[in-house]
Amino acid sequence: MPLTNPTLDDRKYQEILDEALARIPIHNPEWTNFNKSDPGVTLLELFAFLTESLLYRCNQIPERNRKKFLSLLGVPMRPAASALGIITFTNDRGPLKTLTLNGGLEVRAGQTPFRTESGLDVLPIEGRVYYKRVVTNGSDTLKEYYKQLYSSLRGQPPTKDVKLYETVPFVPSGTTGLDLGTDTVDNTLWIALLLRESDSTSDETKDSVRKAIGGKTLNLGIMPSLRDVTRRLKPGGELTSGGKQILEYRIPKISADLKLPDDPNLRVPEYKSLDARSNIDVLSEPGIVQITLPPEEELQLWENLDPLEPGSGDFPPNLDDSKLEDRVITWIRINSKAATDARILWVGINAACVTQRSRVSNEVLPSGTGAPDQSIVLSKTPVVPNSVKLSMTLNNASETWTEIDDLSSAGPEVPVQDRRLPPGAKLEHDGPVRVYALDPESGTIRFGDGVHGARPQRGSIIRADYDFAVGREGNVGAGSINTSPSLPAGLKVTNPLPSWGGSEAESVTEAEKHITRYLQHRDRLVTVEDFKTISKRTPGVDIGRIEVLPAFNPQLGQNEKGDAPGAVTLMVIPKYDLVQPDAPMPDRLFLDAVCDYLEPRRLVTTEVFIRGPKYKSIWVSVGLNVVAGASVAQVREDVKKALLQYLSPLPADQGDSTTSRSGWPLNKSVVAAELLAEATRVSGVLSVKTVLLAEGTNVAVQEVKMSGLELPRVAGISIAPGDPTDLDDLRGQATSQTGQSGQAVTEFVSVPVLPEECM
Repeated sequence: MPLTNPTLDDRKYQEILDEALARIPIHNPEWTNFNKSDPGVTLLELFAFLTESLLYRCNQIPERNRKKFLSLLGVPMRPAASALGIITFTNDRGPLKTLTLNGGLEVRAGQTPFRTESGLDVLPIEGRVYYKRVVTNGSDTLKEYYKQLYSSLRGQPPTKDVKLYETVPFVPSGTTGLDLGTDTVDNTLWIALLLRESDSTSDETKDSVRKAIGGKTLNLGIMPSLRDVTRRLKPGGELTSGGKQILEYRIPKISADLKLPDDPNLRVPEYKSLDARSNIDVLSEPGIVQITLPPEEELQLWENLDPLEPGSGDFPPNLDDSKLEDRVITWIRINSKAATDARILWVGINAACVTQRSRVSNEVLPSGTGAPDQSIVLSKTPVVPNSVKLSMTLNNASETWTEIDDLSSAGPEVPVQDRRLPPGAKLEHDGPVRVYALDPESGTIRFGDGVHGARPQRGSIIRADYDFAVGREGNVGAGSINTSPSLPAGLKVTNPLPSWGGSEAESVTEAEKHITRYLQHRDRLVTVEDFKTISKRTPGVDIGRIEVLPAFNPQLGQNEKGDAPGAVTLMVIPKYDLVQPDAPMPDRLFLDAVCDYLEPRRLVTTEVFIRGPKYKSIWVSVGLNVVAGASVAQVREDVKKALLQYLSPLPADQGDSTTSRSGWPLNKSVVAAELLAEATRVSGVLSVKTVLLAEGTNVAVQEVKMSGLELPRVAGISIAPGDPTDLDDLRGQATSQTGQSGQAVTEFVSVPVLPEECM
């Protein structure tokens, strides 16, 4: 949002007039007529008006001076960042044809505008995602029963083990996502391309749909699980995060007669790869995969499946709902390669990436004056960087001007002779001429003075096209983006996931705090303070805490600061985390933003590790005695709040004057005696009887050690008058654990578990 000017004197006209009238009896006691018709009162009103105008102008001076001071020092102010998101389109009742939408389409969450980054084909189909989840409670008797069914189908018993599964719809749940390697039986996500619910399930309708989508582009949106706490900047500037991950997209390969061979041993489904393109790794960051569908005659399924074949082996999953099965056109399977960490949070079709921005077209600005250093202000702010297109029109001739970072590098308005060249050489401009500089936060456009950059000619008409954003207000919840002023009839839009990345611009006050540090480090990462100061200015993220460990490499195991020369480890904790408010963890996008910001500012010989903390779960139970007459409930909550704040990984709130802690220190053990002392300091506590402290499911101890990047996380806490609550009762679980055989089955046949009753 635009910066608000500080006020040196906030008195208004009426206050100034009232103050002047109140002084009359002191300085002029003979003046007794204070009516508005009195000429003296009229003069006071005039001077009150002039004084108010002077105060208004004085209030504008400090802000301009402070901004100019920052500009002279070369201290950059962090710009606002636009929110990002993924939306999906549905064609539930529109025409049965593919509709192509252009890029830059505006969609809205209430009054907050977003724009699509690229065009897409909206296919008149529905997409549902499923996976085969292992049935862990299947008995040996049930497995033997399915082996017998397999033998009756194939004519021989299976040569591989039987693994039972159930078909489960894949919907966003939490932040851990679905691990294709461990949560599924076949390392696969299955996307069912279905007829719409409003369409008939006749063969004619299916043929019409296949004709409408054949050869078109399916935009598949993928949101990976971003709970990744490791980033590394290697010497030389290479960012590593575990290597590139590649998914495979395939579709059933059907013969011309739509049948499988009669030989039971040859009735194995085949799949062919699809042309899938994406300019990013969708297992590292959210994005869109553009899949070109095959011709309509290849969008088929097998027609001669035996009753026991659907869902078995490599066949698509079996759907229990027969009405839903009748709507299936074909399947797309997404495979992860072996030993690949593929964890996905959400998948959807007809998807597009959006950026929170709104377009202003052909805004007419104040005309050119011909004066040096002319400046004009755009009406909407903050302006999205690199989105301004400015044109000058004079005598019906238009010319486009370009944006430049520094007007001092612009050339003179009139070509000059290079004295280094002999007489008669061609006159040249030393740098671009028709340029302007932009302050995105305030929307101010500045032109040259004639020596450095051209001046807008007098009377020239200035027009601008640009995008503006709303900063943090663009971070909207799932389902908030649901309207569009230019969406074709029959189409709907929504965002299945919350948007992310919107942040406010840095204020002048915040920028002034960094002047001393900026003059020292000059935006280069050298000392520990440099890393702290510069990292906290990363745009688009709110860093709640950052710890710099010099000469420390977390990959070396047991090592201390100073053991790894050339390495620097940054532990970053976000200020907010909706999933773990008490123990915030940075996700992959958070760490990527920090990496991108630090990469051009670090020394090329420095190896930087950027990670989140390692939380160690602890349980705390406190028994205490309350002062007579004090509220037991209030004291209990105060003690709980004090201990949680004492153990918190983040600094205390700015408004909390009771503590100046900056978060639990690294390498500091949690000691029961210190918790007892902290609880004793709370008002209303007469004495603390006992403090029980334990790590995980272990027994109570007097100290829980912390090392490396470990921080405590309170998994459970109990404050009770009298004796403390038993830790096992607090945990609500048995301390014994069930062992596992550890035997791995490398080959198996996946078999769907059929429902016991017909639906």
